[in-house]
Amino acid sequence: MNKDIERILHSEEDIKAAVKQIGTQITADYAGKAPLLVGILKGSVVFMADLMREIDLNCDIDFMVAKSYGNAAVSSGNVKIIKDLDTDVTGRDLIIVEDILDSARTLYSVRNYLMQKNPASVKICTLLDKKVERAFDLKADYKCFDIENEFVVGYGLDYAEKYRCLPYVGVLKREVYEK
Repeated sequence: MNKDIERILHSEEDIKAAVKQIGTQITADYAGKAPLLVGILKGSVVFMADLMREIDLNCDIDFMVAKSYGNAAVSSGNVKIIKDLDTDVTGRDLIIVEDILDSARTLYSVRNYLMQKNPASVKICTLLDKKVERAFDLKADYKCFDIENEFVVGYGLDYAEKYRCLPYVGVLKREVYEK
């Protein structure tokens, strides 16, 4: 897998420090509360596992599956919720945990869907915030890194279900996804 990586964008150590900082901020912002972390599968699982260990609060967790990419390198624009939450979110403080905010199509749809369930609040926490023109005006409330418009994998992010297990975030060589 490493041979398919053009360069490492964020090392394992950089990620660990950034996740710790975000966890500390969430702990301060939600003092006295028990937020529900909503992981968007599959990409968020590595980030969310590390993040929840850095939050010094009683947090509940749940997961959703929302798809817009399939095996493509570009979003189809058609977001489908494949798996809904098992938790009643009425009156709860929600933090949607996502691997990357790019076109904003998926997060916009998920956030609006969750808002219909009458939570107390909905915030967005992302590992990566890609500098691209967005389909929707959506900003992360918490983010670890801003990145340029490059195709990245690792630390949960994939291309066609591969590369998730890399301990870093790296730029995938163009020839891998332009075949």
